[in-house]
Amino acid sequence: MPEARLSFAEHYHERTKYAPETLARKSQGLDWNTQPSPYKDYKIGTVYDLKPYLTEEIQSDRDGLLASRWRRLSRLLFCSYGLTARVPTVTGEDFYLRSAPSAGGLYPAEVYLISAGTPLLSAGIYNYQVRTHSLIHFWQDSNVWVNLQKACFGHPTLQNTRMVIAITAVFQRSAWRYQDRAYRRIFLDTGHLLGNIELASSIEDYQSYLIGGFDDEAVNELLFLDKQVEGAIAIAPIVDLQDEERTGRGQESREPMQRLNMPKGLMTAFPSPVVSSYPQISDGELLAYLHQATQIAEMPKQKAILEPASPIEINAQSDQGNKPDLDKYNFPFCSKVSTATESIHWGDDLEMLENTILQRRSTREYSGAKLELAELKAILDFTYQPQHYTDQGLDGSPDYFDLSLIETFVAVTGVEDLEEGCYYYAPKSQELRQIRFKNFREELHYLCLGQELGRDAGAVIFHTADLQKAVTKYGDRVYRYLHMDAGHLGQRLNLAAIGLGVGVSGIAGFFDDLVNEVLGIPNDEAVLYITTLGRPR
Repeated sequence: MPEARLSFAEHYHERTKYAPETLARKSQGLDWNTQPSPYKDYKIGTVYDLKPYLTEEIQSDRDGLLASRWRRLSRLLFCSYGLTARVPTVTGEDFYLRSAPSAGGLYPAEVYLISAGTPLLSAGIYNYQVRTHSLIHFWQDSNVWVNLQKACFGHPTLQNTRMVIAITAVFQRSAWRYQDRAYRRIFLDTGHLLGNIELASSIEDYQSYLIGGFDDEAVNELLFLDKQVEGAIAIAPIVDLQDEERTGRGQESREPMQRLNMPKGLMTAFPSPVVSSYPQISDGELLAYLHQATQIAEMPKQKAILEPASPIEINAQSDQGNKPDLDKYNFPFCSKVSTATESIHWGDDLEMLENTILQRRSTREYSGAKLELAELKAILDFTYQPQHYTDQGLDGSPDYFDLSLIETFVAVTGVEDLEEGCYYYAPKSQELRQIRFKNFREELHYLCLGQELGRDAGAVIFHTADLQKAVTKYGDRVYRYLHMDAGHLGQRLNLAAIGLGVGVSGIAGFFDDLVNEVLGIPNDEAVLYITTLGRPR
């Protein structure tokens, strides 16, 4: 009987793995003269300058309401993807860093606003001009919202808001450097951006949702994209919690904002077909073929798989006691360490969280000094236990595509009061379970492609997924969902670490199979992302 053929997503994952014997062959010199611009320009359109609203000293209109709305929208976009630092280069040209991290500083994502018509934004489509922190209204259309609803298969969130953030990818920005493996990085980078959108929404009294299942072709046409260059990859509806028509609240009210009572995870991730019949694809063409293979054009009929339990629902179940262990790995020999801890306090108005988003930088060097166990616990708590932060005004059940598919392992080489080794992190039970007993410092250095960050970190966090199981549930499109969810978690790790004064850096380039071999992670767990934590040098 012939062996079952891999789905194309699995095939792509195998073909784009790094291995010691093939990395040199896959690497190539970069032609800096051909690097794509990280900015998109429009020749025509109405420009709305958002820079004046980044400060409190702004010109108010008659009642100050519109000025306040502009300020909140301006800061939402700035915290999500704005330029936050300038770095001089040897060429004399300045390079600008953004609030969301990006592999190689290539920033493949573009951000659009689609408005059904609001007091600020007339109906149509806007591009966020990152370089000038402005919006350009390049298409005015009263039917745009109806077309968006059709393209999103009537997603119920679009009935409760008048604005969405649409995220696209300009593929060549990343592929110029990372070739076919860029597809992984593009969606990890988008996950970072989604993490910022989620948290910045809470800071500015919005509530964000997430749509990953949509008619790709229809959304691309709606945004007037050249599909050979750019493609839509995520849609985030944004609900204004200060909307007086919905809340009946006055502008001066300082009561906590009421979260929209709508289930999270509803119709967030739709499946695509599983592509198991495909031609021989040459290197350099895998990225484009995978993106095409993961597109959908109509709403799937299997509704039962479209509503994964949200993180908060699963955590609530595990808190009831006498329930079966819902976490994946629970070996009898595991020594277990509780990660229950006090939550990070982000300030009375979340001002510390906003400052952390804007000041976040990837750490370039670690000293090798040890971390405190309390720091590691707090970082894990903020990342995986969002329900602990509702009293601070954060979303206790943020939208992900399907976190039940993501597993977390932690390699500990330098944490006070925590034995060296590899641990499985059980988020529902809130504990670290030791599965290997060894210091992996030298192995981590090697499998992270010789980056000293892997060697000198105190803890290295790995996000993995059973790719075959995930494809069975969502088809090949799950490859998008897995990497955006891993990037979203990675951004929360980033911000928690920076907020505590811990160094942090994500790594998307690694010897894939060596991770499983060295750490004892089962072979069916595909490694998605690595985040290193350590003392900055």
